[in-house]
Amino acid sequence: MGMIELDKVNSYYGDSHILFDVSMQVREKEVVALLGRNGAGKSTTLKTLAGVLHPRSGSIKLAGEEIHHLPTYEIARRGLQLVPDERRIFGSLTVEENLKLAALTAADPWPARRLYDMFPRLEERRESRGGFLSGGEQQMLAIARALIRNPRVILLDEPFEGLAAIVVRDLLEICKQLVATGPTMIIVEQNLRAALRLATRVYVLNNGQIVFEGTPENLNASPEITSRYLGV
Repeated sequence: MGMIELDKVNSYYGDSHILFDVSMQVREKEVVALLGRNGAGKSTTLKTLAGVLHPRSGSIKLAGEEIHHLPTYEIARRGLQLVPDERRIFGSLTVEENLKLAALTAADPWPARRLYDMFPRLEERRESRGGFLSGGEQQMLAIARALIRNPRVILLDEPFEGLAAIVVRDLLEICKQLVATGPTMIIVEQNLRAALRLATRVYVLNNGQIVFEGTPENLNASPEITSRYLGV
């Protein structure tokens, strides 16, 4: 049994059909990268998993229980956290207040100390308002805010987008630590090298359909897939 199981999921934005019979499985403690060009359906897949969008047909299971009919807050309560590409931290609240607010409704929140050990930069900036943080610091806070809720599954949507190379390197190291001890992870990322350094398995989407599934090694050995669907 997978931690996450999608079976023939079809999702729409209004009348636009975005995901076509998407089936995938993510095992516990696995890191799966969702890759594809812009508009391939990657972020839509994450939003469908998190309940931001409800599929018109198909099923989604979290640890064996169907969740595709549940509201977003109930899916979050069951242990799935989305870190959206726009980060959505509270700019008028401090780092510490952002974290405390996220922990309020968690059944078994992480202690702040554990997060500050993982993100020492956030401890340095804990009295700073979210709106005054750099892009990299905001991304760290967005991830930390999801982690404080002690999720079973974390969905990262373009976590490295727009960040300087040195910040990406630091965030990659944090994500690697997290993978060793923490939740199951699904990552959507345009930065192919960064995604493949983290992932144990890869799905490639094209026009809302899965066109490849395998290991990073399988993908690296398939240049026709990377050139056709990833533009690499």
